[in-house]
Amino acid sequence: MISSTEEFKYDVIRGLSNTPKTLKAKYFYDAQGSLLFEEITKQAEYYLTRCDESILQDACDDLSKRFGNHVSLIEFGSGSSKKTRHLLRGLSLDIYLPLDISANFLADSANLLGQEFPNLKIEPIPADYTKKIELPNVISAQSTKVVFFSGSTIGNFEPPRALVILQNIAELIRDGGYLLIGVDLQKDLQILEAAYNDRAGITAQFNLGILRRSNQELGTNFQLDQFQHKAFYNDEKHRIEMHLRSLKDQEVSLDEHVFTFAKNETIHTENSYKYSLESFKQLAKQAGLERVSYYTDPKSYFSNQLFTFAPHK
Repeated sequence: MISSTEEFKYDVIRGLSNTPKTLKAKYFYDAQGSLLFEEITKQAEYYLTRCDESILQDACDDLSKRFGNHVSLIEFGSGSSKKTRHLLRGLSLDIYLPLDISANFLADSANLLGQEFPNLKIEPIPADYTKKIELPNVISAQSTKVVFFSGSTIGNFEPPRALVILQNIAELIRDGGYLLIGVDLQKDLQILEAAYNDRAGITAQFNLGILRRSNQELGTNFQLDQFQHKAFYNDEKHRIEMHLRSLKDQEVSLDEHVFTFAKNETIHTENSYKYSLESFKQLAKQAGLERVSYYTDPKSYFSNQLFTFAPHK
């Protein structure tokens, strides 16, 4: 098995050898990147978290009735679990299993939650949810499994990759469980672009953080002040694209590899797909999931959608 550092190096070499150049968004989330993302969620322009939280708060009673008295809550990409607190308070939980790629951040968050919810059994799982997940053998047979995929993280994946992740989730809940997933909805261009270009520059720091991490962990020599954050909405593909633009002709090296950048050339770091209610329903249907309910904010900026396993007939 290759180490996480070796995998990171492989992905950087492969991504910077592509035309156009790319880096995988999952590498934003070291401890510093995870903290920066928490700051992004507090920015005035970033409507997603506020909408998500208010929807979950309003939906809790309905969800509790649906799920029953014994619930095992499995959260993909838990981060600080801030939004999850509405569910932790509102559902009848047997166990909470937060899952996140940043092991240190996950451990700190789990410790804080343990102090806040001393009677709740918490089983943190440091894992990459883009791969197939093996759950620990801690969920009782009578407990309803609920996978909670919060925020709009599913939108960060190309639709074919999102489909694979949804198929993996479908396997986890095939014995009568549920998927509760956050999906950002299509809306006015200005609102979308402002959310990824906050005036405080936190998203820019977050985007540049992937270069900082590469320098720290792999020994690359990116000059962070010679790359600029760029985010815009691609209307044809219904997605926000995040890039890092080279401000000059320059070279970056990693071991024996040398990568040449022309002025204004970009590294494509992240996509955030925006769905209609119908288009996401159809994507999930391909994964063997049937939507049983959905919840939105009053402006229909954001949605939390509820699915069960429904194999193709």
